[in-house]
Amino acid sequence: MKNYLFHVGIDVSKLKLDVNLLNSQTLQSEHFVIDNNPKSIKDFVKLLTKRNIDLSQVLFCCENTGVYTNHLSYTLLAIELDLWIVPAIEIKRSKGISRGKNDKTDAKDISYYSYRNIDKLRLYNLAEIDIQKLKMLYTEREKVLKSLLLLETTKENSEFVSKEVFKEVSTINQSLTNTIKKTINKIEKRIKEIIKSNEDLNKQYTLIKSVPGIGEQTSLYFIIATKGFSAFKNWRQFACYSGVAPFEYSSGSSIKGRTKVNHMADKKMKSLLQMCAMTTLKYDPQLKEYYIKKKEEGKNSMLVLNNIRCKLISRVFAVVNRETPYINTYKFAS
Repeated sequence: MKNYLFHVGIDVSKLKLDVNLLNSQTLQSEHFVIDNNPKSIKDFVKLLTKRNIDLSQVLFCCENTGVYTNHLSYTLLAIELDLWIVPAIEIKRSKGISRGKNDKTDAKDISYYSYRNIDKLRLYNLAEIDIQKLKMLYTEREKVLKSLLLLETTKENSEFVSKEVFKEVSTINQSLTNTIKKTINKIEKRIKEIIKSNEDLNKQYTLIKSVPGIGEQTSLYFIIATKGFSAFKNWRQFACYSGVAPFEYSSGSSIKGRTKVNHMADKKMKSLLQMCAMTTLKYDPQLKEYYIKKKEEGKNSMLVLNNIRCKLISRVFAVVNRETPYINTYKFAS
């Protein structure tokens, strides 16, 4: 494990970055406020260099704040500095009992988290540019789909108002609906173009779709969520990330709760896996037989479906790691 001499905790907001420079030997810290843009971040790095601080001995740490973190991550990784991006809830729970908060103390808390939890360190790395594009396009598609669903609710009014009244909005609504549908088609076309132009992503996409029950959108999201299957060591880690891994709930001899999944998860991945699990009951005889067998044993329906979600994840990781399409050996069983 690398021993860092300085831990830089950064509280990220839209316009500014509160930075706390912590010396791990003296535990003395210094506070800075810089603008959230590449130039200011580079200037701060130059300031550290002017102080004769070895940048290879500096660990930058911040909370995951979505797009607001992009300037920081792109700039630091471009000059090959170590960056650790941690879920905000993990830092919050590590603080213990606290009263009040502000950006300055948050930055200090982040630097101390980095110092005290160095054994948990996972250096951040950017997904390749094509995966970043796919993520942006997928997010945009989700927004547009929500708009389409909202507009389509207007049609319900036709059953409760006169034709003359409904005519005032029907033409406008139809025009907007057609435009949005064309936009969705453009986004999906662009997504397919990006995947086809990238040999590795195209191969992964094809392999994932070979698993019964896994469709195009789920295959795409698998690639985005796993950063091209580089962000997770195995399928069990991804099952935990997706919120389908069961955990024990017990304490001593008095508390014996049922084993259950945790609410902290990638909710989108979880919902997609749920739909895939339901689909497999129609088109995968092996998993359908498994579902019926467990139900006859008295198992809860959602528990069995969750087991199927885990099986789907393991199959996806297996075909990608093996680099061969899914083979249904069940039909060859005697």
